[in-house]
Amino acid sequence: MVSTLRYAFGNVLCFFILLLIGVLAFSIRLFSVIKYESVIHEFDPYFNYRVTQFLTKNGIYDFWNWFDDRTWYPLGRVIGGTVYPGLTLTAGTLWWILNSLNIPLSVETVCVFTAPVFSAFAAWATYFLTKEVKGTGAGLAAAALLAMVPSYISRSVAGSYDNEAVAIFALIFTFYLYVKTLNTGSLFYATLNAIAYFYMVCSWGGYTFIINLIPMHALLCIVTGRYSSRLYIAYCPLVVLGTLLAALVPVVGFNAVLTSEHFASFLVFIIIHVVALAYYIKGILSPKMFKVAVTFVVSVGLVVCCAVVAVLVALVASSPTKGWSGRSLSLLDPTYASKYIPIIASVSEHQPPTWPSYFMDINVLAFLVPAGIVACFLPLSDASSFVILYIVTSVYFSGVMVRLMLVLAPAACIMSGIALSEAFGVFTRSIILQLPGVSESQQISAGDAGSEPSADVIENVLKTDKDDEPVKERPSRKNKRKEKENMERPSKPSIKSRTEKRLLVLPLETSIIALFLLVLLGAFYVIHCVWAAAEAYSAPSIVLTSHTQDGLHVFDDFREAYAWLSHNTDVDDKVASWWDYGYQTTAMANRTVIVDNNTWNNTHIATVGTAMSSPEKAAWEIFNSLDVKYVLVVFGGLVGYPSDDINKFLWMVRIGGGVFPHIKEPDYLRDGQYRIDSEATPTMLNCLMYKLSYYRFVETDGGKAFDRVRRTEIGKKYIKLTHFEEVFTTHHWMVRIYKLKPPRNRIRSKTKKSKSKSSSSANRDRSVKRKKNPWH
Repeated sequence: MVSTLRYAFGNVLCFFILLLIGVLAFSIRLFSVIKYESVIHEFDPYFNYRVTQFLTKNGIYDFWNWFDDRTWYPLGRVIGGTVYPGLTLTAGTLWWILNSLNIPLSVETVCVFTAPVFSAFAAWATYFLTKEVKGTGAGLAAAALLAMVPSYISRSVAGSYDNEAVAIFALIFTFYLYVKTLNTGSLFYATLNAIAYFYMVCSWGGYTFIINLIPMHALLCIVTGRYSSRLYIAYCPLVVLGTLLAALVPVVGFNAVLTSEHFASFLVFIIIHVVALAYYIKGILSPKMFKVAVTFVVSVGLVVCCAVVAVLVALVASSPTKGWSGRSLSLLDPTYASKYIPIIASVSEHQPPTWPSYFMDINVLAFLVPAGIVACFLPLSDASSFVILYIVTSVYFSGVMVRLMLVLAPAACIMSGIALSEAFGVFTRSIILQLPGVSESQQISAGDAGSEPSADVIENVLKTDKDDEPVKERPSRKNKRKEKENMERPSKPSIKSRTEKRLLVLPLETSIIALFLLVLLGAFYVIHCVWAAAEAYSAPSIVLTSHTQDGLHVFDDFREAYAWLSHNTDVDDKVASWWDYGYQTTAMANRTVIVDNNTWNNTHIATVGTAMSSPEKAAWEIFNSLDVKYVLVVFGGLVGYPSDDINKFLWMVRIGGGVFPHIKEPDYLRDGQYRIDSEATPTMLNCLMYKLSYYRFVETDGGKAFDRVRRTEIGKKYIKLTHFEEVFTTHHWMVRIYKLKPPRNRIRSKTKKSKSKSSSSANRDRSVKRKKNPWH
């Protein structure tokens, strides 16, 4: 009775702790709304917000068939077939449910708070996953760590309406259902796992990480002799149902079976069936006949595998990229993007991280992860081997691309939660066993209770040990019930085991100091996470702030420029800019853009990069051929904004030169250095980007023209434009808009002169002819 009450009280306490963790995960991401305003952040979220608006206004069928003529002019874009619809459908469903309940929230408000809500779901999913590996205590610790980890906060603050907002929850929940199926062998959880994987495919292109990590774990279990029927049930339905469901997503389609990212799952699918057949034959044949059968099966299997490999090699060899996407090749070969696809290498979040970024994004978890890995080996189970493989692969991928620190964060939290739980267990048991006034029997019972793992972990380990044996008959429900009752009433440990546990006790002073240091470490982690959420990751990129001696300064130039475009240009006018600002221009100014952040057409982007890198006349001809009327550039030289177009200009040159060979990067460099001062090359000083950025800049500081980002005076101070005219510059000069001059204003005078010259020369020739030949 006492144990039952204690178990019930523990469950209630665990429920309230999880509830508080969810509140913490939601509330720590609201600094952006509290300090600034409820606004969409960054660049990609504006496209997602615009698509969600269209979905809620026009319905699901129009969404799937939507052809957007406001982007990638004159090509356009089929939205329904080129987006991962998970985020949009999730937010649209939430908006519909809330309005059905007479809670009249706007679409923008729902989009702003979608990421914080799903961060709470991700924390709860982390609890369930870690609980399946090492028990309730480790699960609670991991959930609390994930709720605050800066790496996840950076992509899930209020207003960060990007695919990762829901994809990280889908990733962790898919892993949880896979591990749950491994531990239980339930076909019900296997089906749910396939559905969760389908939601992940709908949400983010990072689903390929799942469909490669799980086959790696299944193969690891087979190689290490840990094959079981539970592994078969956990893996095979996921591959079959998951692949069929993934093919239903328009942006994926037949890529689910044709691209190299998915081939590993199919290869392991064949291997696991061969192994299952071998175990089945072994159970029904004698040892002698089994050897003969194994020889036959291995021979046939090798032939089949060779045929399958030959087909795969033929398919892969027919593709220039060997069946891999550019981003996947960038992960396998970190130098691939910089060599062949500069458009991928130009994105800042695709760069490798620095060592300080690890401390910034996961903080003290970097030191706890090794301890968690060691704890997962004691004892090693199918579930613990999966999280070990997860942390190893995520560490590698995060070292290749800083964006994938987001995938590392859940793995680091799981390992750190396990390490903290084990450490607290050892230290508290050591203190309890050495408290004064406690009898020997009470000490031993306390030590046994303190070191006793949870019933879930006991059940998982027993099932693992049982399934390591050859496949036997499936037990009945009655036998299962008896086994569960026996596990719930574990027998008393022997005297030898009690003595061993007593030998593992640490000195009292050491345990108290270690507990104090762990609490201090946790406090430091909390302080760092709150600071990161409040200061580092809460500022929206569209509204910038600066703290000076005069106080807080707000730079709202982006919205000022988009508002000007919206109110002072025609609806059908085309705006050219670098691709970073395409989504915002379309969503906020409602104007047609030439390129945007989708970056699906490298040639189109290279055309814009070539125009920006060309002299003014050549650039005018390129933009005029694209029916462009306005050109938008971002300039930070006056206020010190480093992410401006001058700092991105070399990427425009590289991308443009990759398609148009006459654009050569060395022409813009002086002795291999990128300069904008008096030592800059003539090609650099005369290109369109330089002129549009520094036009009239000399008027801002009394003739010095000092660039606060590059920290130098510009090389060409007095710039004259002949083919473009300035129509708007924001208050802090961060966004500048120019208009193409019409052809008639540009060449009318030259035409008149040429006409007069040609007529005078013709008259002169006629007079000469008449003098020479008066009769004719």
